[in-house]
Amino acid sequence: MTLILGLESSCDETAAALVTDGRDILAHRLLGQEAAHTPYGGVVPEIAARAHVEALTPLVEATLADAGKTLDDVDAIAATAGPGLIGGVMVGLVTAKALALAANKPLIAVNHLEGHALSPRLAAPDLAFPYLLLLVSGGHCQLLLVEGVGRYRRLATTIDDAAGEAFDKTAKLLGLGFPGGPAVERAARDGNPKVVPLPRPLVGTADPHFSFAGLKSAVGRARDAGTWRAEDIAASFQQAVVDCLVDRTDRAIKSVRFERSRETRLDDMPSPLLDFARSERDGVTALVVAGGVAANGAIRSALQALAAEHGLPFVAPPLWLCTDNAAMIAWAGAERFAAGLTDALDTPARARWPLDPGAAPARGAGVKA
Repeated sequence: MTLILGLESSCDETAAALVTDGRDILAHRLLGQEAAHTPYGGVVPEIAARAHVEALTPLVEATLADAGKTLDDVDAIAATAGPGLIGGVMVGLVTAKALALAANKPLIAVNHLEGHALSPRLAAPDLAFPYLLLLVSGGHCQLLLVEGVGRYRRLATTIDDAAGEAFDKTAKLLGLGFPGGPAVERAARDGNPKVVPLPRPLVGTADPHFSFAGLKSAVGRARDAGTWRAEDIAASFQQAVVDCLVDRTDRAIKSVRFERSRETRLDDMPSPLLDFARSERDGVTALVVAGGVAANGAIRSALQALAAEHGLPFVAPPLWLCTDNAAMIAWAGAERFAAGLTDALDTPARARWPLDPGAAPARGAGVKA
């Protein structure tokens, strides 16, 4: 049995976990910072970093104690090395380096997005590569082909805001509270999703990417109009996001199906889906969703229906594993350790770290590509 200690501190949750390569979560501790950031309506990076400094060491000690383990029992130490708020990332990575040096253990620098990408395999042992992943979080919205550990092909990305950012901004515009995603979902339950006319950016277009900036702006105009209840705006906004995510994901799935037909001309298919289609002549094993926004019930239900429509298994981690946590970092560490992938102690912290650095730049995506 391989035992991995995982640390997560990329945003406003400080977390530590002990996970085995057999998918046993021996212990997991998480300390949120909601009370510290609520007065500001969003995460303040400096406050977050200071809170990580205070919380992480006691959290690691408590996690080891919960499992009845010591550092001597650990085979490797994994920590988020990016992307994220650089102050917080540095706290977790430096702590992991110190522990690795002191205990003479290997260090595994985990891409936070890889943690999300592999987290479904922690909860679903039968999930095999390659799978089509919709990764939706506060800072990212991407469609990825997950070919294996460390092997990711980006098919689509947001050209402006991520879905999670749009949820947070909508909650702030409507005065629904923080964190924004759960607040909007709660309000939406009491609203009419059809009453407020909101746009569906890029839906039905040949462009494979996502866009949410225009939708976010439309929410502000709807609020200022004073015509609709906040609950109706929230419900209509949530439905617009669902429609965008389903349309873009449906397009990616169909690109595979088109290629599998011998009558389909590959040169008629727009890039980057062309590369996806050429490489995946046998299709994908499942449609998978991960990331903090994947905890949204309406999104999960719509994607599950889409997968069923295409005859694909649908896999989503349990709700607690969707949001930032250390179990997914420890599991990504276990997968990388099994593949012989460890890192030097001079590995840098990164504010930005794409899973597919070779992906062609998307129009307007900039650093979010």
